[in-house]
Amino acid sequence: MTSPSLPPIAGREAEILGLVQQRGPAVRSPQGRSLEQIRSGFACALHMHQPTIPAGVDGALISHLQYMLEHPGEGDNHNAEPFAQCYRRLAEIIPQLIQEGCDPRIMLDYSGNLLWGFEQMGRRDILEALKRLSCDPSLQPHVEWLGSFWSHAVAPSTPIPDLKLQILAWQQHFETLFGAEALQRVKGFSLPEMHLPNHPDSLYELVKALRECGYEWLLVQEHSVESLDGSSLSHGQKYGPNQLVACNSSGAALSITVLIKTQGSDTKLVGQMQPCYEALGLEPLQLAGTTIPALVSQIADGENGGVMMNEFPSAFIQAHHRIAAQGRESGPGPATVAINGSDYLERLAAAGVSSADYPRVQAIHHHKLWQTVGAHTPGAPPTPEATEAAIAELQASDPAFSMAGASWTNDLSWVEGYANVLEPMQRLSARFHQVFDPLVENDPSLTTSGPYQNALLHLLLLETSCFRYWGQGTWTDYAREIHRRGEAALDAAAAPGLVQHQGAD
Repeated sequence: MTSPSLPPIAGREAEILGLVQQRGPAVRSPQGRSLEQIRSGFACALHMHQPTIPAGVDGALISHLQYMLEHPGEGDNHNAEPFAQCYRRLAEIIPQLIQEGCDPRIMLDYSGNLLWGFEQMGRRDILEALKRLSCDPSLQPHVEWLGSFWSHAVAPSTPIPDLKLQILAWQQHFETLFGAEALQRVKGFSLPEMHLPNHPDSLYELVKALRECGYEWLLVQEHSVESLDGSSLSHGQKYGPNQLVACNSSGAALSITVLIKTQGSDTKLVGQMQPCYEALGLEPLQLAGTTIPALVSQIADGENGGVMMNEFPSAFIQAHHRIAAQGRESGPGPATVAINGSDYLERLAAAGVSSADYPRVQAIHHHKLWQTVGAHTPGAPPTPEATEAAIAELQASDPAFSMAGASWTNDLSWVEGYANVLEPMQRLSARFHQVFDPLVENDPSLTTSGPYQNALLHLLLLETSCFRYWGQGTWTDYAREIHRRGEAALDAAAAPGLVQHQGAD
């Protein structure tokens, strides 16, 4: 069991991994069209997040949303309650559209921080709305949840051993709130800030962790990947499925299906339902000898900015009314539809198009990297030493080459200027694994203990992207305090015999 003061982020790893390996097919809408009747589609996702900060009474960990509500006079904090309404409003909009004869679709990505914040604040209105979206059989064909890292960590600068911890923490928390069947329907994954690692070992371990945790596909930013020859993605690759190949510095390779979020980070793209109108102008694609619908995939913050707060609901409703009217006009002929990612991929599989047929892509700059590695070790598999030497050579000779990954905020760096956050984060991670990994290997039930979960919470929180977004000041101070508490938690846990004899709080 988890202490009331801790979120349910650990303690049931084996149970969760068993659940997510038993996934059933996507729930289909009774009014949905067959693949042959779909010319094009659009898949919109809403990303929701508020960080956890040490800013409550006596420095308690609270949601930033709670801080906004309690300090309405600071900055844009007056938007706190409008934000809260954004988190729950789809439980009203989706049923309304269904009643009106539409067949709406939406994908949702909520961070673990945010879900915990709702619990801490006692916002049962939001939690009940999300439970309806997750569990009501009449809504299941229309709403697809996407998994994410629990505390909105950016993958390229998250210590590799913590990637799976972040993924599992979110899965455990989501299952606690919405149940096993709801978790088993979560097949796609949304990276915070759309930040895909391109260091070979980080990318490989991310894909490995995703697959081990049962994920079947990943949403990636268009310019974070390239074709195997280093060229930009073709039209068909942007609007169809791809297979992301991840090869590590020792030559081991894994792959995972990816859908492409086309370039553009402005919330207006989703806020004004541009993906719907773009899809209306697209023609079907050819893949493996089969005609398949072109798919426009987009994601945006679900609450940030005036467009998402104020314009999105009416734009979403208007777009689905237009799609429904167009569908009536086309009769049984091919039409544009709203369709979620897993439904799209499963329809392709049912038509005989498998992931083996998808075009192969790789992380940005990998063509240059593997060419350089191959020049040093012709005819031989890569080695970690040769890979790091090639990275150093390219960084010295090519200003455009980077192993920092790529995201939808490439005008910002999650690394430069943040050594005062990153170095403590790396130290805390290393110490966490030094203290706990041997103990957990010997006794996996140790993850149910209070000391383990408290230390894990602070490690995950320190990796939150927000502490490396707003510049130096209050937010880096929050990180410093979370690091201090994390070190104290590890000091306590490392006390002789404490962890071994202390069960869950």
